[in-house]
Amino acid sequence: MAELRPFHYAFAVADLEVAQDFYVNTLGAQEARSDEKWIDFNFFGHQLSAHLIIDYPPLTSPLSLVDGDHIPIPHFGVILTKPVWEQLAERLLHLEVQFALEPKLRFKNTPGEQWSMFLYDPFSNGIEFKCFENAEMIFASS
Repeated sequence: MAELRPFHYAFAVADLEVAQDFYVNTLGAQEARSDEKWIDFNFFGHQLSAHLIIDYPPLTSPLSLVDGDHIPIPHFGVILTKPVWEQLAERLLHLEVQFALEPKLRFKNTPGEQWSMFLYDPFSNGIEFKCFENAEMIFASS
């Protein structure tokens, strides 16, 4: 397997101040470089780029039924260690964030068993946070 490197993901937002507030103050990302039309964030060691799009249309994400739950498609996210995932889940619950899927154990007793939670940013971008008790199971199949 290749050395694991940070990913980069760029996405549209309608308001950079709202994006900055959500990603920094709600999700705990760190603001990095910025310009009048974009902001980069350190998102758990990965690079997210929020790009201001004028006349940004409100989007709705379709949902896909997976393991009995409706999952936002498309979505992006990060796989965290269990302590970091639990700390983030507690933070989001304390902030009374509206979840698309509240923190829960999914795919129980299968190779894909994982703790997962989904939410939307203020611009309808779906975000998933997950963790595996055993990191070797991330790519395991049944």
